[in-house]
Amino acid sequence: MTDITLIDTTLRDGNQSNWGATGLDTGMMLEIAPVMDRIGFEAIDFTTSTHMAVAVRFKREDPWERMRAFRALAPQTPLSFLTTGMRFISWEIASEELMEFAFRLLVKNGIARFAVMDPMNNVPAMLNMAEITRKAGAGQVVAALTFTLSPMHDDAHWVEKTQALCASGKFDKLYVKDPGGLISPERARTLFPALKAVAGAVPLEFHSHTTIGLAPFAYLEAATDAPCLHTSASSAANGTGQPAMTSTIANLRDLGHRVDVDDAAVAEMDAYFTALAAAEGLSHRGPGEFDRSYFRHQIPGGVMGTMIRQLKETKREHLLHQVLDEVVRVRAEFGYPIMVTPFSQLVATQAMLNVTGKERYETVPDEVTRYVLGRFGTPAMPMDGAVEDRIRSSKRAGELKDEAQMASLDELRARIGKQYSDEEFLLRATMPADQVDAMVAAGPARRGYDPRTRPVMELIRELTSRRGLGHVKIERPGFKLELNGGR
Repeated sequence: MTDITLIDTTLRDGNQSNWGATGLDTGMMLEIAPVMDRIGFEAIDFTTSTHMAVAVRFKREDPWERMRAFRALAPQTPLSFLTTGMRFISWEIASEELMEFAFRLLVKNGIARFAVMDPMNNVPAMLNMAEITRKAGAGQVVAALTFTLSPMHDDAHWVEKTQALCASGKFDKLYVKDPGGLISPERARTLFPALKAVAGAVPLEFHSHTTIGLAPFAYLEAATDAPCLHTSASSAANGTGQPAMTSTIANLRDLGHRVDVDDAAVAEMDAYFTALAAAEGLSHRGPGEFDRSYFRHQIPGGVMGTMIRQLKETKREHLLHQVLDEVVRVRAEFGYPIMVTPFSQLVATQAMLNVTGKERYETVPDEVTRYVLGRFGTPAMPMDGAVEDRIRSSKRAGELKDEAQMASLDELRARIGKQYSDEEFLLRATMPADQVDAMVAAGPARRGYDPRTRPVMELIRELTSRRGLGHVKIERPGFKLELNGGR
């Protein structure tokens, strides 16, 4: 019997994986915050810099305000921020000065836990980021080791990475991040005991996706060695997201494990998000079907959806299987990058261009050129020499080699102006000014949400859009709606 804890991913990864990161706004999150605080989660996977940009761009909401308000309503549960390398919102490589500045603001506004991920699993880079987050005041620093499959990524490879990260003394925990949902129960049975044996006193977590239906089974195999699992409310779970918390709790208890959570609060949270998803027309899916070919191409669900849409728009959907075969080839030529943002997008885009163009690598996007130039780090395995030479010797590579890096904080302040708060200044330093202007003009975000009001609001919106309606009155027991002065 093992004591198992949960980290909730509904607001960040569940929302991102199944609802395009745009399904939830601030009011929706704040409405359920006190209930989530009662459940007993070890932490709440709350945001990334990309999600902060989504709040500004698509919701016209201040992500700092969202953070502070949620923290005030859920004071007992640590909020977690996932780093994605030396960048903040912008894909430009940021200075350590800017990263520390950003992390200090995150701590100030309510973030207590930092999950440190590097898209290349570069150990020195992760150790450096751990130092920056700790210096900025992070309460807990967690190594996020991103799993993948390739000829070199066997258990011994992951053991070596885990040992190096845990022996550094810079991390409080380590979580195995499986963005493709690639870890089968059989792999979990060998991998997690091996990792635990070298992790020493550093506890392990497991984060996976149900893209091909393996994660719920792998969780049960891993739980004894990685007794902290990442789950979502059922409506935001499954699909390409994490396993559902209710079924995971039930299955763990059936195996004899202890999961000390407030069951009534779990049920209340689950019911809330189920009603929200129904009211907002958000997908509510089960685990994906098992697809063995997925182990070869490893394209994440969101990238796969975008790729299929682009092929359909150009009436080339019949090329999908050819593109997926090309993804396998391109990934090998690029040195087997982990199929996680931004590398999954780079590999998929290049594969599609190779298939739809006149010849392979006839067109190479700038981000692919930057990857080959080493702007994102060094791949785990050498790149194909012919492909690397072709891209490096291009005219565009010469231009990008000399492109300016992100300015210093002093330079940015001189350019942007000193009249802004630190929080707004950082948004303006990393985002288009018109998007931040629109956020400011929109004013404070709403502070609550009731899914039962959605039909009424839709009715009001429809009625007020119609010309010639002078008076509308709708009554029923417990409800009265009256509108005057229609256009």
